[in-house]
Amino acid sequence: MDERIDAFDGRPSARGDGAAPSAAVPRLSPQEVKAAIRDGRELALLDVRDEGVFARAHLLFAAPAPLSRLELVVDRLVPRRSARIILTDEGEDLVHRAAGKLAGWGYRDVSVLRGGIAAWRDAGYELFSGVHVPSKAFGEIVEHELGTPRLEAQDIKALREQGTDLVVLDSRPIEEFRVMSIPGGLDCPGAELVHRVNEVVRSPETLVVVNCAGRTRSIIGAQSLINAGVRNRVVALKDGTMGWHLAGLPLAHGETRVAPPPSAEALARSQTQAQAFATRAGVTTITHADLARFRDEADRRSLFVLDVRSPEEYASGHLPGSRSAPGGQLVQSTDLYVGTLNARIVLVDREGVRAPMTASWLVQLGWPEVHVLDGLGTGELEIGPEPLRVQPGRGTDPAWVDPHTLHDLLGRDAAVVIDVDNSLQFRKRHIPGAWFATRRRFSELLGRVPAEAAIVLASRDGVLATLAAEDLADSGREVRVLLGGTAAWIAAELPLEDGSEDRVIGIGEDVWYKPYDWTTDQEAHMREYLSWEVGLVGQIERDGDARFRIVHPDDDVGRAA
Repeated sequence: MDERIDAFDGRPSARGDGAAPSAAVPRLSPQEVKAAIRDGRELALLDVRDEGVFARAHLLFAAPAPLSRLELVVDRLVPRRSARIILTDEGEDLVHRAAGKLAGWGYRDVSVLRGGIAAWRDAGYELFSGVHVPSKAFGEIVEHELGTPRLEAQDIKALREQGTDLVVLDSRPIEEFRVMSIPGGLDCPGAELVHRVNEVVRSPETLVVVNCAGRTRSIIGAQSLINAGVRNRVVALKDGTMGWHLAGLPLAHGETRVAPPPSAEALARSQTQAQAFATRAGVTTITHADLARFRDEADRRSLFVLDVRSPEEYASGHLPGSRSAPGGQLVQSTDLYVGTLNARIVLVDREGVRAPMTASWLVQLGWPEVHVLDGLGTGELEIGPEPLRVQPGRGTDPAWVDPHTLHDLLGRDAAVVIDVDNSLQFRKRHIPGAWFATRRRFSELLGRVPAEAAIVLASRDGVLATLAAEDLADSGREVRVLLGGTAAWIAAELPLEDGSEDRVIGIGEDVWYKPYDWTTDQEAHMREYLSWEVGLVGQIERDGDARFRIVHPDDDVGRAA
């Protein structure tokens, strides 16, 4: 039986993220949570710790929903207000504050894991480190089950030196590609591989090498091309750019070369290939009338309508109410886009390549109801990037300060800037003299900044800083928000500085640091990460809750893994 204790009503205070008790919240035992994960009903399992802390240990199917950013992420993860939600954290501090906030936003079925992840461990259940674990483990199982071919960095180097006709396709988004890439490679993010390969590769003799930073997107990308029946030999670069670096080979930086979009002839071939495999995987195609019916049922059945094209294509015109989820990233990090297990998913594209291929992977990942919409239709489309859906706070307007006024205040030591956005970006560049802290760390930081100075909160666009200002409303301090955020400061060409890790409160807590994000011991972090990925297979087996169904390229029915 569950227990109930008082929750927080979500009103901000100087301690941050919650205040007075308001209503009873069910407390579930680890055994009850385990049963909920396995019962086949919809479930949003949300971990409300900051992402860096979450990455140290969490439940397999928990989606990161940090209390510090909950207003910004919860509607994307759990759009249905009547969905069943179970919250987890380290103990039981953050979950009750989060439960209070969720109640204020209309969520009606919220429970918490009694005793947090320590109780889960004590019950003998598996805890996972890292991020996007279901997707990462799935990639390893795909390689194991299908024998996805791979070559090591030195092998590819030798083939190049021998004059072998080969092309390297990098399956990551362009932002990651620019940071580091295989020399001579082309950027071709995951869902674009089948979409563009027939334009890139004109000769059946060309060797196609697919890479990412590590393993998952290399494996899934290469296997996508194999599943689609591409005529060329296809291999994954073992361990991606990290493996290339660890082999002592130079990486390229700042590259922008992308695989070209397909011609009509190449597109037709890709459509045939994608549709054939999606059919074998059991993907269904629905009409716009079906989607309208799904929307009518969205108060009883969670619905995610995801546009799997590039963000630029999405912004040029998308189905009203759909959300941007580029296909490769959706498979790589499903928990960032769909926070409700067993939800209904509808994928959208224009040409009928990226959506079917992405859907085939989601089906294999174990999502029970995945559909592809039959095109964008003939109705009116929305233009622009995906709107930010922010849940309301107290509703009070903050005191604003424009960039030039803030620059003057800083010159007179009359203000202290607290950046609340992202510690990785803060390390790269920030307003001179600024501190970084998440909202849950405010009480610790207040004791370190001069009492007589105004506190100015900053984030990229000012949205998160505005929400954070409410947490300090009762602190007795003068609090302002930088108008337009750090983007406005940069646009005004005001000075910036980098470094200053000594002014980061809780370094590594707010976001998960990739191996190459660390400033020291990068190679050690890379080796640790690659070993972690391979080791996930054993953990998945011990946990027992994953329902992967691998479809072999020559099968009509998937095989349980």
